[in-house]
Amino acid sequence: MRTHPNRRRGEIAAVLNGEPRLLCLTLGALAELESAFGVGNLADLASRFEAGRLSAGDVIRILGAGLRGAGNRISDEDVACLSVDGGAAGFARIATELLWVSFAGAEPPGRNTPDPDREGAELSRPENPSGPQAAER
Repeated sequence: MRTHPNRRRGEIAAVLNGEPRLLCLTLGALAELESAFGVGNLADLASRFEAGRLSAGDVIRILGAGLRGAGNRISDEDVACLSVDGGAAGFARIATELLWVSFAGAEPPGRNTPDPDREGAELSRPENPSGPQAAER
């Protein structure tokens, strides 16, 4: 299946382990993050991230939830073993972009790459069994 990220739905594209992937914080993924971070609602979750200080564990949880929200079957343990260009800064950039698209609905400050929606960039979803949230939208 071929697709490209729809930023209006909160999807972003990222290259993880050299493979293009979609990430999306669906309602289920946001509920997963509320539970993981011990907050009671979306406003508290957003407030937690507004400080801009993400630990490596935070980034793993955010990326894991985003990958699962886009239909990837991957555990947080597997996310912890992924690599990305730019190392820690690359991971932080991806997590920040995902949070911005999900909560602010706009581009993060300083983003200087073209919007994939306007570029028509295509990514493939991984060839793994899909869950209900991975169905064609």
